[in-house]
Amino acid sequence: MGTPPSSQAYGEPWYWDNRYAHESAPFDWYQKYPALAPLIHLYVPHRHQRALVVGCGNSVFSEDMVNDGYEDIVNVDISSVVIDAMQAKYSNRQQLKYIKLDVRDMSPFQAGSFDAVIDKGTLDSILCGNNSRQNAAQMLDEVWRVLKDKGVYILITYGAPVYRVALLKESCTWTIKLHVIVKFGPEGSSEQPVRQLTDPIPLDESGSSVEDVLGKNPDVHYIYVCTKEPKAKE
Repeated sequence: MGTPPSSQAYGEPWYWDNRYAHESAPFDWYQKYPALAPLIHLYVPHRHQRALVVGCGNSVFSEDMVNDGYEDIVNVDISSVVIDAMQAKYSNRQQLKYIKLDVRDMSPFQAGSFDAVIDKGTLDSILCGNNSRQNAAQMLDEVWRVLKDKGVYILITYGAPVYRVALLKESCTWTIKLHVIVKFGPEGSSEQPVRQLTDPIPLDESGSSVEDVLGKNPDVHYIYVCTKEPKAKE
């Protein structure tokens, strides 16, 4: 596709339409389902629980979830190109639904519609674009709204706690647990784990405590499991 775009383009819808028009092969950002499955099983233990995958792209992550027994996976993306392609690809899989939607406004979904929201790189992409903090806050408000009380937002990101914890806590009431997984090696298989995937890392208010466990600049993806806490009545 020629010269790689600046990362700022990741925050723009036109970039994704163009990318998916030219690259139809499935692609999974950051991690594939088999690597994350133990964590998904831990926080979404019942296969009938309803999950929303935001910024789904043409990933096979949701297909793998269905193959693992999950029964109701809704997928949204801002790109009409990729949603049209995925609707056609999975037209015979009733467990998979694909909807063109902007994560900053998911008004077609009622409040409390989902047990889990899974995000592999969508918040990161929004943070690359213009008005990033405002757009990220709008997205997180919507994620919180569409989750049931005690539902989980599972955020897989390159963003270390010092950059993500405050953002997550700014506008929503979450209980946050942090997990880590090593990034893919060149052959697509993760290296030896720096820590057991299902073993949370102690997290303080600022996120700075993580360095004590992992050292500086660990080669990991961070996974924030954010449980929706009901807002206190006024």
